Amino acid sequence: MTLPATTTFDNYISGAWKPCRSGATFADTNPADTGETVGLFQASGAEDAQEAVDAAQAAFAGWKKTSITKRAKVLLAAADYLEANADRFAEELTREEGKGLGLAKDEFLRSAQTLRFYAVEAQGYTGETFPQDDADMVVYTQREPLGVVTVIAPWNFPVSIPARKIAPALVTGNTVVFKPSSEAPLSGLRLVEALVHGGLPAGVLNFVTGRAGEVGPVLTTAPAVRAITFTGSTAAGQQIHRAASLTTRTQMELGGKNPLIVMEDADLDLAVDLAVKGGLSLSGQACTGTSRIMVVKSVLAAFTEKLVAKVKTLKIGSGLTKGMDLGPLASANQLKNVLRYIEIGKQEAQLLCGGEQLTEGEFAKGYYVAPTVFGGVTQQMRIAREEIFGPVLAIIEVADYADALAQANDTEYGLSAAICTRNPRYAHAFALDIESGTVKINRTTTGNLINAPFGGLKNSSTSTFRESGRGGLEFFLQTKTVYRGA
Repeated sequence: MTLPATTTFDNYISGAWKPCRSGATFADTNPADTGETVGLFQASGAEDAQEAVDAAQAAFAGWKKTSITKRAKVLLAAADYLEANADRFAEELTREEGKGLGLAKDEFLRSAQTLRFYAVEAQGYTGETFPQDDADMVVYTQREPLGVVTVIAPWNFPVSIPARKIAPALVTGNTVVFKPSSEAPLSGLRLVEALVHGGLPAGVLNFVTGRAGEVGPVLTTAPAVRAITFTGSTAAGQQIHRAASLTTRTQMELGGKNPLIVMEDADLDLAVDLAVKGGLSLSGQACTGTSRIMVVKSVLAAFTEKLVAKVKTLKIGSGLTKGMDLGPLASANQLKNVLRYIEIGKQEAQLLCGGEQLTEGEFAKGYYVAPTVFGGVTQQMRIAREEIFGPVLAIIEVADYADALAQANDTEYGLSAAICTRNPRYAHAFALDIESGTVKINRTTTGNLINAPFGGLKNSSTSTFRESGRGGLEFFLQTKTVYRGA
């Protein structure tokens, strides 16, 4: 379904869809064809953000007292709504963000699974009873919601990431103000639409679009905000973390510079597949995407030949095109940043393939870059140390496992890491030795289960509360200890 260029989408505050106070809007454009406007969204300001926070605060007392069964029922109904509309919503996601249509549909289906998981899991999340010596007293803990939670989500997974934040927040009794990325606001709106369809009371979930510089300060520093859950760049996360008050909880999932180690005993065809899928399948626009490839010297030449040959066969084009391997970058800023790093790489290392913007024919109106591989990279180079967030792979020669591990850990980040090996000793040691929140063995650095915890180490996270899984509920709850006498 192609939306008309004049379609305007509103904020959702206090149970009503409404424009921002200034009346200003911004365009959500198709990165594969910048001549297409997917929709117009509200360019909200501080007053709109404050209205949303006030609405969430006003709704908190009632939602907190709503039974867990009723809260769960909302999530289950929303999951059904997402599934029923997955084909239509997936096309919208592809048009506004660029990823392949199949991946877009999978994201909506995965988000529906996330809602169902938390609808069930939260009903078994309880406190504890403590033994003690007074027969006339009972001591126990009870879990309570925090209050108003701000959800700030990125554009690369504009449904699944906010779903894994909003679902546990709501089902535990918190109220939410959700700000999506301005690069993919329509997909976030569809998630809100599903939850509203599921029966949320007014004010429990509020949706505000606009520039981070305009709405962000209110959403992160308003006294009523008790928690902030953010996914994005490390620099932005650090700024939010510093601005938040002492009594505001923060959950930050940030950048990565994720390594794949290829050992001398590795299946090289598998290793190439892991590198391509982990580093290029989302045009490199995943925080867990493979960026650095440490290859043991004895197999370096063979691996490099196979990787370059594979990359050269990848099909590039619109996410709506069947058989496409790589879509466009998500925005003009993304394109500019990736091209800048490619030029840095050309000065630092050896360009093996790609390395150029695609501008002819079907690529003329999109943000396309050829998938790029650099060889001769060392850990001291900028392309090995700084997050690029694009389809750029850097191959680094290593002597052995110890050398590979040392170089893999030589980074400010610690989000995801993988090793390709047939040797169980390497696999076991890697799981213990690597400084990363997610560890993969003969699997891509990308991807995580909805029922397993997710989060990074070092500057990839605040390392406080994990997302996803049963532990994902913990961030949104506080504990009271109750001493009750006879």
